[in-house]
Amino acid sequence: MLRLVLIQLASSVFAAVVAGLIAGHHAFVSALLGGLCCVVPNSVFAFRLYIGARKPGTLNPMSFFFGEFTKIALTIAMLAAVVIGYRDLNWLALIAAFIVALKSYIILLFRH
Repeated sequence: MLRLVLIQLASSVFAAVVAGLIAGHHAFVSALLGGLCCVVPNSVFAFRLYIGARKPGTLNPMSFFFGEFTKIALTIAMLAAVVIGYRDLNWLALIAAFIVALKSYIILLFRH
């Protein structure tokens, strides 16, 4: 789980650097925020699963679904906060970095 979160973070930073080189500072910030809107909720979910797995008898399907619901709600809340709070938002950079972070698990599939 930690490797997945680290790969998502690295791919988000890479997407932000590419967006910044292509479209400037605001695209860099927008892409970085878009990537973090995916990475932070996934890391919270992974940490929650890690803690739950270490305690015997606490990991059940309902805790998984509650964690997944929390992850989705946190993602939506963070995206809304970015849209409301960052005035110079570059939508293309935000969405592109978000998608790159979402699909970065494919890197792990090709490593094995």
